[in-house]
Amino acid sequence: MANTGKLLAFSRTVWAHAPLGLALVLGSVLGSLLAAQNTAAHADDAGWQALFNGKDLSGWQMKFAGRPLGENYKNTFRVEDGVIRANYDDYQAFEGRFGHLFWQTPYSNYRLRFEYRFTGHQTAGAPGWAFRNSGVMVHAQAPESMTTDQDFPVSIEVQLLGQQGSDARPTGNVCTPGTHIHIDGKLVKDHCITSRAGTHTGDDWVHAEVVVRGGALIQHLINGELVMEYSHPQYDLLEPDTRNLKPALADLSQGYIAFQAESHPVEFRNIYLKLLDTE
Repeated sequence: MANTGKLLAFSRTVWAHAPLGLALVLGSVLGSLLAAQNTAAHADDAGWQALFNGKDLSGWQMKFAGRPLGENYKNTFRVEDGVIRANYDDYQAFEGRFGHLFWQTPYSNYRLRFEYRFTGHQTAGAPGWAFRNSGVMVHAQAPESMTTDQDFPVSIEVQLLGQQGSDARPTGNVCTPGTHIHIDGKLVKDHCITSRAGTHTGDDWVHAEVVVRGGALIQHLINGELVMEYSHPQYDLLEPDTRNLKPALADLSQGYIAFQAESHPVEFRNIYLKLLDTE
């Protein structure tokens, strides 16, 4: 806390006395330093570990539809001011370049928490349903196992939405690319299922958490409220992308975490994971 106070005091001095251009540059640097310090301060809090260091994309790998693994197409994923941004200012048109940013390690039993917000305007040429639409994939296939033209990894998606028009548009939903889930003990094959969350407007940060218990139970929380719960995820063996994987078992109990870029600018920060004991 003492170091944070010194940085903030220095920041105020910069703004008061430095030329505007220099102040803007130093302000951006200080923002990144504060974000990194906040990340370090919380990393060991009750077993939580930081997946994002607030400075760069160390430990992350991207895959865009139609592009080779590891290519950060048009610099879409970037770190600025201590947040991960999916940014489209280098695009002329979206052209179906759905992107996913994969964390390097697969997991089975864990809690994942993060904050997100939508900003700006959707990229030209993108589908209407992708307006203020992003997500975090859990139990995702390995990025190297995706085909070049594959839009989405086989996974369970924690769908993140923002307001569009005057209709209700809850966030924290579940979608199932190449998979199925069970709700209340019944197999559900609908692609997306709406949560009990409210509609979030504007550019405010939203706190999200996912509790993953292997193949037994997955829960979504938005701003601390449980909004979605389901169990026993499994592969949809009729889906071509799933058949390409040739899974040994139908049940889905572990996989990678991936953050989406679906054509609307979105930011992520404070990404932490805590491993859970196997019950």
